[in-house]
Amino acid sequence: MPAFGPFDARLLVLGLAPGLRGANRSGRPFTGDHAGQLLYATLLRHGLAAGRYAEHAGDRLRLIDCRVSNAVRCVPPDNKPTGAEIAQCRPFLQAELAAMPRLAAVLALGRIAHDQLLAALGRSPRQFLFGHGVRHALPEGPTLYDSYHCSRYNTQTGRLTPAMFEAVLARIRQELFSGS
Repeated sequence: MPAFGPFDARLLVLGLAPGLRGANRSGRPFTGDHAGQLLYATLLRHGLAAGRYAEHAGDRLRLIDCRVSNAVRCVPPDNKPTGAEIAQCRPFLQAELAAMPRLAAVLALGRIAHDQLLAALGRSPRQFLFGHGVRHALPEGPTLYDSYHCSRYNTQTGRLTPAMFEAVLARIRQELFSGS
């Protein structure tokens, strides 16, 4: 599953993996599934997207100074990638990061995305523990922001509310884009 958005973006939103009924069907990350509804609505509210999200890749939605990708490039069984699948996909993330010359921040959606980003940058997850709403100033790297994944499971159980997700994006927007 290729990423979505401009390579010169300052923000990379890093999800888990393509959804079987969403991205895998539509051809665009977070498109056509529950997680995309929350993600793209929030990006639109914060000026990181323009147009209208209509749950298909032809909806003319475009991202502004933001790119969306996944830590794992294939649809894992039961949405739970194995360690081997995660490691096998790491070179794709490393290439993604290298192709983004202005990258200043990464929003990791969930622990797997968080850990995969750190591994791609040669950092240990033990140094930077995942936690919703946590901000990590990575030495010689982008600032890492953590959020629980905006999956249906997390939102229906209340682990992640729209307000919680909104707060993380608001912080990123304020810290990264104020004055731009």
